[in-house]
Amino acid sequence: MTAAGRCKPGSSRNILPRRLKSIPGAEPRRSAALFGALGEATRLRLVARMGSAGPMSIAGLTAGTRVTRQAITKHLRVLEAAGLARSRRRGRERLWQLEQRRLRQARRYLDSISRQWDEALARLRKLVEE
Repeated sequence: MTAAGRCKPGSSRNILPRRLKSIPGAEPRRSAALFGALGEATRLRLVARMGSAGPMSIAGLTAGTRVTRQAITKHLRVLEAAGLARSRRRGRERLWQLEQRRLRQARRYLDSISRQWDEALARLRKLVEE
């Protein structure tokens, strides 16, 4: 231990990393935008709805909700900016759908963080049991 009561770097007592190790292939800024977009209840409901029903129009996404079409459009634009949704024209409508690849990237990112914390907790458990 140092005079300040902290563990020396590399010592067996330094169980939890000061910051998470870099995650291969992860882009922290893009991931922050992705999780920020998912952090709002209406957008999370839109993602769930498109995930279960497939591509949908704005009218379809607003059906059965109290949210206006303008508000849904605004939320879809946020999802689009985060890489979670995209749209295409079909006649006079615009159909919105999820970007499955981006969702898989988010899952890998969360799995990697989870593994790092599991490893850190295992080191802590080992230290406590010694």
